[in-house]
Amino acid sequence: MAGHSQFKNIMHRKGRQDAVRSKLFSKLAREITVSAKMGLPDPNMNARLRAAILAARAENMPKDNIERAIKKASGADTENYEEIRYEGYGPGGVAVIVEALTDNRNRTAGEVRSYFTKSGGNLAETGAVSFMFDRVGLIEYAANKASEDAIMEAAIDAGADDVSSSEDGHEVVCAADALAEVQRALEAKFGEPSKARLVWKPQNTVAVDDETAEKLLRLIENLEDNDDVQNVTANFEMSEAILAKMSD
Repeated sequence: MAGHSQFKNIMHRKGRQDAVRSKLFSKLAREITVSAKMGLPDPNMNARLRAAILAARAENMPKDNIERAIKKASGADTENYEEIRYEGYGPGGVAVIVEALTDNRNRTAGEVRSYFTKSGGNLAETGAVSFMFDRVGLIEYAANKASEDAIMEAAIDAGADDVSSSEDGHEVVCAADALAEVQRALEAKFGEPSKARLVWKPQNTVAVDDETAEKLLRLIENLEDNDDVQNVTANFEMSEAILAKMSD
């Protein structure tokens, strides 16, 4: 059940410099507002809103910003955002899933398509690559919240499918429809997790060389820079040498 986590490779997120914090907060606020509008404004009764708030807290988003985003959902002038999933192939034939919240489908589609084209990849039809991924729940805890054995035992008892522990923290993977139940069980023992959300987990990963990795990371960063894009997932795996080079 244990093993080295692949999520750090396949769910790439670029570093959070101060220059992009405002854009990041805007995306987090948009997800909070949409989540509150789609369900109840109470995070205890709305799993998606709870996950959005956890994500915002993990990025140190001020409490006032979070509350303002929730209240905005009940306003008459709230923008109507549409959830869209784009799928395509990046450099090296790597499968990429892009999740967006947009108020202009044509604008977002055109921009996402241009990023793929400029990277040497191509945007495909919905469903073209998602069959290579599993939709699962992912719950994250800081390393100091529990020992590897404790988190493993609790996760098994809660019905989770997989656990990965490292010095960076613990990642618990479960079936998508079991996320709320597993999260509640773990919270009873270890408190609130740092993150808990639905993600796309690749069934297999593709190893890439340095040149392809750089192109892929550039594509992902361009996608994540877009105001409408919320999440980007790809099924490639970088070598330890490339990861070390990135951290220099």
